This record gives sequence, structure tokens and C-alpha cells, in this order.
Amino acid sequence: MKSVIQIAVLSCILFSCQTAKKESKKAQKPNVVFIFTDDQTYSSIHALGNNEIITPNMDKLVQGGATFTHAYNMGSWSGAVCAASRAMLNSGRFVWRANKFRKNWYKNDSLNQTWSKLMEAQGYDTYMTGKWHVDAKAHKVFQNTTNVRGGMPKDAWDHHAMVEKFKKNPEYKKSGSEAIMPVGYNRPKDKNDKDWTPTDTKFGGFWEGGQHWSEALKDDAINFIQTAKEKENPFFMYLAFNAPHDPRQAPQEYQDMYSLENISVPKSYVPENPYRHGIANSNDLRDEALAPFPRTEFAVKTHIKEYYASITHVDAQIGLIVEALEKSGKLDNTYIIFTADHGLAMGRHGFLGKQNLFDHSIRPPMVILGPDVLKNKRINADVYLQDAMATSLEIAGATKPSYIDFNSFLDLAKGTTQKSHYDEIYGAYLGVQRMIRKDGFKLLIFPEIKEVLLFDLNKDPEEMNDLAKKPEYQEKTKTLFKDLLQLQKEMDDPLDISEIIKL
Repeated sequence: MKSVIQIAVLSCILFSCQTAKKESKKAQKPNVVFIFTDDQTYSSIHALGNNEIITPNMDKLVQGGATFTHAYNMGSWSGAVCAASRAMLNSGRFVWRANKFRKNWYKNDSLNQTWSKLMEAQGYDTYMTGKWHVDAKAHKVFQNTTNVRGGMPKDAWDHHAMVEKFKKNPEYKKSGSEAIMPVGYNRPKDKNDKDWTPTDTKFGGFWEGGQHWSEALKDDAINFIQTAKEKENPFFMYLAFNAPHDPRQAPQEYQDMYSLENISVPKSYVPENPYRHGIANSNDLRDEALAPFPRTEFAVKTHIKEYYASITHVDAQIGLIVEALEKSGKLDNTYIIFTADHGLAMGRHGFLGKQNLFDHSIRPPMVILGPDVLKNKRINADVYLQDAMATSLEIAGATKPSYIDFNSFLDLAKGTTQKSHYDEIYGAYLGVQRMIRKDGFKLLIFPEIKEVLLFDLNKDPEEMNDLAKKPEYQEKTKTLFKDLLQLQKEMDDPLDISEIIKL
């Protein structure tokens, strides 16, 4: 009788242990995988309406999750917009506060306030590979890092040397000194311009030992997933591709997927933007110096072709990373957040880069998928791309610290609310541009040249028809300007633009 009781007790204990293990496994926090491309605009995914680009794996992300069609980067205090974007993302601060915070990464326990450290505090194993471009050292922020890269590639172009030559050359102010531009700039002039090709590794920067950098990052990510397969802790992965940032190199098979004949010139294409000198010094700004002035349709289409090929190549790497997650058995308990650090003009409004506040340059794609997230859903509520940080903290079960300015969009992604957490969207670039987007309108201010533009984004999403000078829109212009002045105060914006419009 005693042995029967002992067996029964032992059975209960074993059953309880098994149940506890099952409950523990079920209660494990979700993994978070953040996939970050560089310079990818919102309109560069096939599933979101671009019929000219090939993105089967990004299409699967869109179909499997919720897409925020109006995600924004807040701007930048320097021409390196990607650096400002990443500082905001990893600090959780709005643009001007992030600018102050980034100068003190190693003071006052600041590193523990970064995205990765906050995830680590919630029990996550943290991992980073790829482009960092943040003042703090990546290995000081993440527990595990592999092949961390800086902001700009060490390529044959030597942009900084070119800028120095510009400054010393008196002919620069007259002509832009095209003769001293390195190979890869001011191209292509015509069909015979073959000095630079996107498949020649000697112009590299994205090639490591002959392997494309996007492929190296994919391998890094898969290796971490395989090592994390047997670990109990949830993981946070920060995967930051350099592509499709210039030099837009992709293997020849991806270049061959596109032909100039099948690429459209953007609707807002113009040979030269009338305000470009009031926006930035475009002649020696790397992004803008890559194509000739004035822009030609041939040059724009050539750059778009290389841009698309680079995106299709990185799309293939993303597909392999997601496949590895699925094979590991971790995908069902993983949230994937996919976005980019900002957009890119690629010929629209006469620009090539991201140093402006038109939508093409401040809007990236933004997709989230995971447990309970709506599938194949388009959400037009305004968000900032840096909301990804606060969203992941909510996924991790953390209470958002008071110093985090951005908001989680998890409730929007799950459909428990439809209203944006922002009444308006703010944008700033150096001291030469300010922007507010509110109630379907955008007001753009160019302080140095005292120019004001107003767009009805519902009727004019390409921002081609300025309404600011029309009498019937004077009140709307003034109302938005007042709101922008108030936003500047809330953002700790140091620039005084109060005299631009008389109220």
C-alpha cells in the first residue's frame, strides 16, 4: 500500500513538473527581430503598389503582418540623416534631445537607457550585426555583436577627400568642379559613360573578402539564430543592412532583373529643384553629387535600376533569415519589425538623396508581424519609425521609461485602436527646413530663403502642387504655422522661424 502511495505521489510530482515546464515554455517572452535597411523609401515594395520592383520576401512580410503606410523619420541635425535616425531609434528621444543625448553616451548611466540595454534588463539576449553609425560602441550596448560597420563604406570614392578639394578649388563655386569628382559621382552622363559599374568589387565598400555585405549580414544573423535555438532566454536581434545605400551594388543576376526600358521616371521628376540651394549645399552633398546637374531622365532611371537591384538582393537575404527563424521553431513566438532609417528621393523633385523633408525622403516602409498582429493590414495612422523601440519594450513586458519620447504602435498593429498617438508629425533638417504634417496637409518652411510650401496630401500625395500662395489657403497656412511653432517648443527646437510668416 505504501509503495502504491509513493508511486502515486511520484506520478503527481512528475506530472506537475511536466505541466510547469509546458507552462514555462508557453509563458516565455516573445523574441523580437528588428530588420533595418538603409535608404529604403516607402514606395519600394511590390506588395505596396510598386509594380516595377521585385520584392517577394518583403511582400510576404506585408501579407503576414500590419503595414504602417505613413511612418516617418523626424529629421536630422546633420547631412548624415541616417546617424540622427539611429540615435533617435536607440535612445528613444526626439531629434533635438537625441542630439544632446548622443554626446554623453558614456555619462550618467546613459548606456543603460539605450534600446538594447532596456531589452537586456527584461531578460533578453541581445545581438547586433551590420551598420551601426551611432556614437556609442555597439559592443558596449549589445551583449553579442558580429561584423559591426560604421556609417560610410571605405570605398574608392573617398567622399571626404572630394569635399576638401571642392573647398580648395575656386572653380567649385562656378561649376561644381565636376573634373575633381571621383569615379562614381556625376554619373551617368550618357549611355557611353562606363567608368563605374555596380558589380565591380574594386569600387567596393559593401564587399568583404569577395562576399556581398548583405550576404555576410544574412550569414551572421542565421548563425546567431542557430546558437539561440537551444537557449531558454528570449532574444532581441538588431539586423542593420547597408543596402540599398550607395554605392548601390548588387550581383549581376540582380542587375539583370531590371532594364531601363521598364523603369518609369517619377511623377515629380524635374531636372533641378528650384529650392535646392536653400535646402543644402547640393553640389558637394554626397547623395546629390552622385548624378549630374541638371538631372536627366537617363541618369535618374539608371540610379533607380541600381537601387531596385540592391533592394531585390537584400530582399533575398531577408527571406533566408525568416526561413532560418522558421526552421529553428522560434518564428511562432517572434515579432518581426521591418523598416528603414528614412526614405530616398531617387529623382523625385530633382533630388537623389534624403536631405529634404518631402515624403519620399522621410517615409520608409514599416511592417510588423507576430502573435496577435493583424495580417495583410494597411494602417494609415501616423507613426514615427523610431516607435519600433517603444513597441518592442511593450512586447518585452517593460514599462516605458519617462525619458522615452516615442510611443508603441502595438495597439494599432493588433487593431485595439485606430487613432494615431500623434496629433501631428514634425520634421526638421539642419537650420534649412522645418515641416509639419497635420489633418492631411503638409507645411514646408525653408528659413534661409524664406520660402513656404503647402500641400494637400490627400489630393496631391506626390507633393507637386503648392497651395501656400493661393488666397483660399492663407488661413490654413497660418494655422499650420502656429501649430509648427508650438511643436518647436515641445521638441526643444533651437531654430527661430517665427518671422517667416506674419500672423
